[in-house]
Amino acid sequence: MATLFEAAGLAEKAPRPLADRLRPSSLQEVVGQDHLLGEHGILARMVKAGRLGSVIFWGPPGTGKTTVARLLAELTDLHFEQLSAIQSGVADLRKVFDAARARREHGKGTLLFVDEIHRFNRSQQDSFLPYMEDGTVILVGATTENPSFELNSALLSRASVLTFKRLGEEGLKSLLARAEAHEGRKLPLTDDARAALTAMADGDGRAVITLAEDVWLAAASGAKTPLDREALVALVQRRAPIYDKSQDGHYNLISALHKSVRGSDPDASLYWLARMLAGGEDPLYIARRLVRMAIEDIGLADPNALVQANAAKEVYDFLGSPEGELALAQATIYLALAPKSNAAYTAFGTASRAADEGGSLAPPKHILNAPTKLMKQEGYGRGYAYDHNEDEAFSGQNYFPDGMKRQSFYAPTSFGYERELKERLERFARLRAERSKKR
Repeated sequence: MATLFEAAGLAEKAPRPLADRLRPSSLQEVVGQDHLLGEHGILARMVKAGRLGSVIFWGPPGTGKTTVARLLAELTDLHFEQLSAIQSGVADLRKVFDAARARREHGKGTLLFVDEIHRFNRSQQDSFLPYMEDGTVILVGATTENPSFELNSALLSRASVLTFKRLGEEGLKSLLARAEAHEGRKLPLTDDARAALTAMADGDGRAVITLAEDVWLAAASGAKTPLDREALVALVQRRAPIYDKSQDGHYNLISALHKSVRGSDPDASLYWLARMLAGGEDPLYIARRLVRMAIEDIGLADPNALVQANAAKEVYDFLGSPEGELALAQATIYLALAPKSNAAYTAFGTASRAADEGGSLAPPKHILNAPTKLMKQEGYGRGYAYDHNEDEAFSGQNYFPDGMKRQSFYAPTSFGYERELKERLERFARLRAERSKKR
């Protein structure tokens, strides 16, 4: 329903941000989402068929989620209703559903666009279900967070999840060209500053237009132009990278760092480390993850990797930022270039399963201490071979529970220090076999 302000025609004359004035008026004008809106895209097919289903738009800010929802409503002749999950509650939802039901009785459908839908709690999300099922509303939810973690499975089962992509460099350049055409003037920037501006936008179409508007305002206020990179940064400040330490960005970037280290790529590892630090991640969290990588992915192929990772944590504790971050970088490089083995990690997992499945099997009596006469009478310690008194300090006796076959959990690789451990294990196996024959 239009406000009195809009009905009087004053809304069109009111000042509007450039990003709002440049909002696409057709799906063809939306940049960077051809996989959804192109000839073979799912949304293009829905529009062509005239049958729009409930969908969840998942993607970073400034990629066109709100605009596309509004255009879909126009193209399918649906009433467009917009809510923000941050500002709305149960009462607001009830009003929307009641209005949509009344509208439906007069033959008009409703497209309900809910921004930041993941902010609704589970009971609020459940309230959508009956209205989605009977067609009272076509739900288009928008979220920047992974729907798998943030939305009810019942809601997800009734909607298709469509991923909006971060805008690439070409998409951002296209938006800048559109802004310049709309304004009838070029941005007063050097080539280097123009490249810096698109980088600052960080894949956000709305941000790149807002930054351009800031540049034109600076020029209008008498700033010396064209602006070079340094002047641009001083003018608009640098946008922090999109990174939420408690949400998807946090897990995606630590996964990228971990897998780059595991893949022995120090350059990619340093990039992801820098990205996390630039995004405000707690350096001690990174240090803990480096220790985990040293244990899980390197292990005994290079025992010094754990020393390096632990030392980096201690150095950061001692120096703080920014000097301590160099210790994290050094440890990251060391871990990336270290020989890799997950043999210890795998061995412990296998041993844990065997312990769970074996129950409360007692150790063999010959390796138990016998501090009392009764325990000696029961056979505790009888037949124990003191390894230091044996040839090569190795007795080869059994240490597994009686009735349990000998198990082999640890299988060292041929990389780094584990090559020597592998040879040692093979020698022990030969000695054990020889000495078992003599018993």
